[in-house]
Amino acid sequence: MLPDDLAAVRDRAEQLYGPDEISTALDHMAKTITAELANTMPVVLCNLTGAILPTGHLLTRLDFPLEIDHLHVTRYRGDTTGGDRIDWLGKPRILLTGRTVLLIDDILDEGHTLNAVIDYCRKEGAERVYSAVLVKKHHERGLPVVADCIGLEVDDRYVFGFGMDYKGWFRNLNGIYAVNRNKENT
Repeated sequence: MLPDDLAAVRDRAEQLYGPDEISTALDHMAKTITAELANTMPVVLCNLTGAILPTGHLLTRLDFPLEIDHLHVTRYRGDTTGGDRIDWLGKPRILLTGRTVLLIDDILDEGHTLNAVIDYCRKEGAERVYSAVLVKKHHERGLPVVADCIGLEVDDRYVFGFGMDYKGWFRNLNGIYAVNRNKENT
């Protein structure tokens, strides 16, 4: 994409949540996660690349022993819609056998990615898999997957910022934005 095209997308986007609202949501998520997992010494798995920001900000709010690892699973591959195929680009190095896993992702959309990762963790012997997503999107498509901890909710629009991307860009924004409904195919 050209810089002018990206600037136009950002200029027309609607900010759904700002830094203060995201911080409040992360505080609430940390409180919920702490109540559930503080005594389990979990393995925290960050799903790259989208969950980098939510994971980093959330981890500073968790004051109990944990280990950190990552995986990289995607359906979007730089597009604005997820394909049918799930790509595994990286798996965790820490053994999950007998462990509690805290899986952190940026968004729960149709549930395919979250479902695949939860299944993977269970097959690797995780005793418990607890999922936390910064954003849950409302719609009737996809799998009946439910995250254990949800920070924020959005309508069925393409969103970006705070880890989520628009065609590979804008993950770094300190807010969550929705693409303008009239320009969603930009």
